[in-house]
Formats: sequence, C-alpha cells, structure tokens
Amino acid sequence: MEITIEKLVYGGEGLAHHEGSAVFVPFVLPAERIAAAAVEQKKKFIRARVERLLEPSPDRAEPRCPYFGTCGGCDYQHIPYEAQLAYKTGILRETLRRLGRIEWPGEISVRGSEPWGYRNRAQWKARPASETAPLKPHGQDHRDTDKNLALGYFRANSTSLCAVDDCAILSPLLLKSFQALRKLVVETPLAAKLREIEAFATADDTKLLLTATFASFPARAAELAELFRQAVPEIDSLLIQHSTGGPMNLYGPGFIFYEAGGRSYRVGHFSFFQVNRFLADRLSREVVQEEEGSLALDLFAGVGLFTLPLAERFQKVIAVESNPAAARDLEVNAASASAPAARGNGAVEVHAKDVERFLERFKGKPELVVVDPPRAGLQPEMVAHLARIAPARITYVSCDPPTLARDLAALIKSGYELQEVRLFDLFPQTFHIETVARLRRRS
Repeated sequence: MEITIEKLVYGGEGLAHHEGSAVFVPFVLPAERIAAAAVEQKKKFIRARVERLLEPSPDRAEPRCPYFGTCGGCDYQHIPYEAQLAYKTGILRETLRRLGRIEWPGEISVRGSEPWGYRNRAQWKARPASETAPLKPHGQDHRDTDKNLALGYFRANSTSLCAVDDCAILSPLLLKSFQALRKLVVETPLAAKLREIEAFATADDTKLLLTATFASFPARAAELAELFRQAVPEIDSLLIQHSTGGPMNLYGPGFIFYEAGGRSYRVGHFSFFQVNRFLADRLSREVVQEEEGSLALDLFAGVGLFTLPLAERFQKVIAVESNPAAARDLEVNAASASAPAARGNGAVEVHAKDVERFLERFKGKPELVVVDPPRAGLQPEMVAHLARIAPARITYVSCDPPTLARDLAALIKSGYELQEVRLFDLFPQTFHIETVARLRRRS
C-alpha cells in the first residue's frame, strides 16, 4: 500500500490511514510518502513496515548506527536531534489532550541531553550464535556464526538476538566494556550458559557494577569472575547469578556510589537509578527546585535521588520504596543525609513497603508529595489516598505519557490544577519521554 505519514505518535511509529484503517509504521517522518507492507492486520488498524521511501522528508537524517532498524534499542536515529525534541513535545501535548482531556495551554519546557554516549546502564543479551536472527543492516551481515555465543540486544518486538559490535548511545566505559565482554564470552567456554549482562557505570565513568545472569549456575564461578575482571578491570562489584533467582555469588561490595548534585548515592545490583549520565543531576534539581516546608513525601523513592535534596529543604522527609534492595540503599543514603554533618537539617524516615499500603495508614499533612511511579503509573486507590491527604503540591515524575495523562486527569478531578509541564529527554534516539508535572491544590 502507498500511504502518506500524517504524524508521529507515542511508541516510535508514524500514523497514516488506508481504506478506513489506521496504519502504524516505524522509522518514518511526517509528510513522507512510502510504500508499506502489512506485518499485522486487525479490524481497525494495521502495523506495517517500510518497503520503499517514495517521497522522503527533507529532514531525514542518516542513522549513525549500522544496526538501526534491526536492533530494538533506538527509534529515532533517522531524525535530527533538535527535531526529536520538537516531535516529543508535540506527542506529549497531544497525549495529555487525547487521553487525559487536558488542554494544557502553557509552554512545555524541554531539557535536552547530549544525544550520544549518554547511557550509564545497559543490558546485553547473550544467545548461541546459531539462534541469532540473520542481520544485514546497511547491506552487511555483522554476525559471526563460527563462534558459540553472540552478545547484543533483542530485535524490535522480538526475543531473537541482534548481535552488535558497537552502540553509540553507551557511555565510553560501557562501550569499551561491552566490546571486551563480547570478545570474552565468544572465546570462553565457561560462559556458554550466559543469558544476560547488566552493567551500570559511575557518574565519572570510571567504575562498573556488573551482574551476569546464567541459565545454569557456572560450576567454576570464581574462575569466571576472575576472567570478567581481567577483561574489564573497571569492575568494582560483580554478581554472578542463576536466571531463576537461585544461587548467586558476589565478588565485591555489592554496590557502587553514584555522584549527582554534589551528593553520593549508594546503588546496588538490584536497585534502579536514572540511566542518563548527563541529566540525573538536572532532573533532581528541577524536581526539588525551591520547595521547602515541614514535611514532604517521596513515593517510589528508589535509592533517594529526590529524597536527599528534599531533606535539605524540609524538616522531615518520608521516603517510601517497595523494592527491598533499593530500600536498603535508600536507608544508607538517608542515614548520610540525616547525619549531623550533613548540609541539611531534615530527618529522613524510610518505609520499605508498597506505596498504596503506606498511604492507606498515613495520616500526616505534607506540603509536598513527589511521586515517581513505574510505567504503570498510579493506581486509582493511590489517587484517592492523595486526595484524602490533600498536600498543597504534588510533583509527578513520569516515564510514560499515557499513564501520566490518565493520572493527571484523576488528580485534577480530585481538586488539583496543573501548574507546569517539563519534558526531560533522558532517552535520546528513542521514543521514550520523561515528564515532570507540577500540580497545586485548588483553594
């Protein structure tokens, strides 16, 4: 079918229409005329792929990565970076309007990033080379089928491996480590059952937290750990584990310290931290801003990226985190923030529990609540509890515009008004959008 792309929508696709059906196509730009082939057809929509660019956009850029379009990691390398920011801003505004019925008339301020080399964390999949899908990006096959293992990323919407030898969005240390580990796992029979490597680099890109997951626990784990350390001397802590969460061996302290905003955060193997090494500090400052008062809640607090700066501006901060590993890191970080030598005077109280369960029993009166939920957003019960607690201000940090639109609509209905919307581009070259929305209770 020959179609014209009307606009980009959230999820990395362009939208067109053909014979009464909506057609969604990745790796396109608005106003492009393309020949497309259906890959999935439902009653009211079609998912398709580009067969030929009949009339390409003058804004189309040459992708930097030879695997773009095959690897599932990036969506927007064919779009110049400033245009990516503009498209994301439009998508965010439209999502608020379409899904939340929120007509936001104000500016959506944008905080861009370095577009390349920004990731401080990556997950690399390992599979037998014989199981990897044939790859011919830009007319070449980058797969070495003579080796026993391949390392890379999953293909888009697939669990087949896209074996790579380069990745332009990784920090320099992550890229160097990936290439060294790729060579190691290909050449080392001890790594034959490897399934995944997750790496997290410090803010200065000098040390690594590495987690290696195996389909069956390696019998010579200590020997394998030494090989990992020889290949990547920057490894500060290494965890070797079984994929079912069974046996695991730790080589090192189990955490590294990440510096952001002049503060040090302990981050362990199973804890989350923001993945953009250029914007973590800026995001923390923007969330906290000039807020102050007697009590603040930090919900879905992680290891305390927002908790620590809040403690410098509030007499008391209550931080809630359900992930046990992250909660342990949060307690350590909170203790340092509450210490007499700390810059702030605020006490930090940590609750290692589910946010909804905490809110059910909470009876305080915070001036500010910060929420940074996972992609699923807030449950309706959480919104109801927030309405009951009635903080003067709510700052919502979102990684998913559709659930943000739904939750903002519910909060507005329960007595709040939207004051500010900011877009943080934590994930250049992808469709993902991070948003900071501020709400104030109507008087």
